[in-house]
Amino acid sequence: MPFPRLAWPAALLLVLSGGAAFSQVTAPGSLPPPRPLNSPAPPQAAAPAPAAPASVQRQALPPVAQPSAVQRQPLAPAAQPSAPPRQPAASAPTRTQARPAPERTTHPATPPRPQPGQRPQPQAQRPAQAPAVGTQTAPQNRRPGAAAAAGAAAGAAAAGAAAMNRAPEPPRPSPAPHPQPPSAGPVSGLPLPRFASLRSDQVNMRVGPSTSFPIEWTFQRRDLPVQIIGEFQVWRRIRDADGAEGWVHQSTLAGRRTVLVRPPGTPETPLRRRPEDAAPAVARLRPGVIARVRECEAESSWCEVQVAGHRGYMKRSEAWGVGPEEEVK
Repeated sequence: MPFPRLAWPAALLLVLSGGAAFSQVTAPGSLPPPRPLNSPAPPQAAAPAPAAPASVQRQALPPVAQPSAVQRQPLAPAAQPSAPPRQPAASAPTRTQARPAPERTTHPATPPRPQPGQRPQPQAQRPAQAPAVGTQTAPQNRRPGAAAAAGAAAGAAAAGAAAMNRAPEPPRPSPAPHPQPPSAGPVSGLPLPRFASLRSDQVNMRVGPSTSFPIEWTFQRRDLPVQIIGEFQVWRRIRDADGAEGWVHQSTLAGRRTVLVRPPGTPETPLRRRPEDAAPAVARLRPGVIARVRECEAESSWCEVQVAGHRGYMKRSEAWGVGPEEEVK
């Protein structure tokens, strides 16, 4: 067998190295070269195991001791109360008597409630009524003084004793007061009689024109109209709406014109919007109300007044404090 053509240095190296060098130059896929009987087999390096990535590496946890199984004992069944024996139900009546429904009483002033989906019907509006001004009973304008009260009590006792001893007489008609002709006052030069009003709620009316005279009446209504019928120095003789007369100091009187509502035979006096009988009423004035006079024409039977924030017209004949033909501006 001819040797392949190799360079001499290479052939010499192959002979000196023996099988090991020959095994290294053996071509892949051929049999391994023969080795001596006493030479051990070359160790084969184990293939290294692929390292697991750092994110996948897990450490084994120590085993957790499992608790011993809990032995459960069955509970004794609770004693249930014995059910009472059932009684046979009575046969239901075939007919039931209908109970009468309770009657509903509705107030006549309460409007019925509209049903769901039903539009409420408009109710008829009542005409607005004029407000009433004043109290049901006329307030007291004055009270008697101490001397007058004592004298009145003594006179009443004497009159009562005399009335028990004699027969009652029929009442006599009182004569109608005659109007006094106007004249000028001796002190002020103003016409007499004339009307004025009280300046305060405490005005003493004395028997004579001096403080030495006893107090007969004490007026307790401010703006009450009075009529001046006499003069003496700083004193004025006055008359009120009930006819009581006496003397008061001129400082207790004011020139403000007012009237006292005194409707003849009617409980209320309408305050009209215009000086006409058919004009609507602004307010209803009760007896004893004091109204302030704003204007009265000389030839008119109406006067414009104001009371409690209401302004309107009323007749002269229904008030006291203005002359029949007096002009007030």
